Amino acid sequence: MAVISRRRRGVDYWPGFVDALASLLMVMVFVILIFTIGQFVLTDAVSGRDRALERLQAELAALAQTLSLESSARSSAENRSAELTATLADEQQARAALSLSLDDARSQLGEAETALASQAAETARLAADIAALQALKTELEAEVARLALTLDTSEESLKAQTEISDSAVAQIELLNRQMAEIRTQLEELNKALATANAELAVRDLKIDDLGRELNLALAERVQELNRYRSEFFGRLRAVLGNRQDVQIVGDRFVFSSEVLFPSASDEVSEDGLLQLLSLADTLKTISAEMPSDLPWVLQVDGHTDRRPISTARFPSNWELSTARALAIVKFLRDQGVPAQRLAATGFGEFHPLDNRDTPDAYSRNRRIELKLTTR
Repeated sequence: MAVISRRRRGVDYWPGFVDALASLLMVMVFVILIFTIGQFVLTDAVSGRDRALERLQAELAALAQTLSLESSARSSAENRSAELTATLADEQQARAALSLSLDDARSQLGEAETALASQAAETARLAADIAALQALKTELEAEVARLALTLDTSEESLKAQTEISDSAVAQIELLNRQMAEIRTQLEELNKALATANAELAVRDLKIDDLGRELNLALAERVQELNRYRSEFFGRLRAVLGNRQDVQIVGDRFVFSSEVLFPSASDEVSEDGLLQLLSLADTLKTISAEMPSDLPWVLQVDGHTDRRPISTARFPSNWELSTARALAIVKFLRDQGVPAQRLAATGFGEFHPLDNRDTPDAYSRNRRIELKLTTR
């Protein structure tokens, strides 16, 4: 019995139970840790998805706003396109009317020139007739003198003779009749000569009247253009203000190239765009007030300094000056100035204002000149 008791006391299950319980607890802690980590990862993923969803929603709102702006811009562009189409149609109608007026004026001028040429030809013919009549008159006067001399000789011979034969009397009578006929012809020639001189005087008066009318018409056109040129310069001077880089030289506005273009470029600068916008508004106002039959043109001249340039785009200063003048003309055309009222010319470095080789001289010679003139 004692041995059996000792054996029973020797088998103790509690440590194993504790070990199993500790292992189970560790497994549970591990599972809980795994669950916590998974929960954290899942929460972070869900929050990341929420943030991504919020970001996508913000981008969607921005896209919607951009789409709204694009729709507004498209609507504005369509309205602007319709306005420009209407303006273009009006300009085309005005251009057609101007073309018709110009054709009429040219036709009238051609008729006047034809009439003037006819008058000149008629005058030349009358002058030739008068010269022929004068030559004939001279010949007849010489013949009369010869016949008178013959008559005097015959009379002296008859006086010397004691008897006058019948043949001599007949000869004298014949000579008298010839002299009378010659005097009659001379009188007729004098009358024809007087008539021709009167017609020639009338022709000369008509030619003088036509010349005076043409001169008056040209003078009126020149005065009208000068009046609009003065008004144009006055308005442009008021718009530009007292700028040191814009000058008036005679009948031209002179812009420094630095105001309108960067160095060695034909791209208009931002400051230059503002100046050209003011110029375009002034030109449109003046062109609307000018008579449609007044053949005015705004001439844009480009000038450079004498320093050479050689690039792929501008092989010489001629190309640069011409490209700058064309850039201004195209900008004014795009702003609504009629294209037939614009002209561009490039002079390169060959018309300097200052012949010195100094930076100030180079700056003065790099310029754009505007001149209101006629075709």
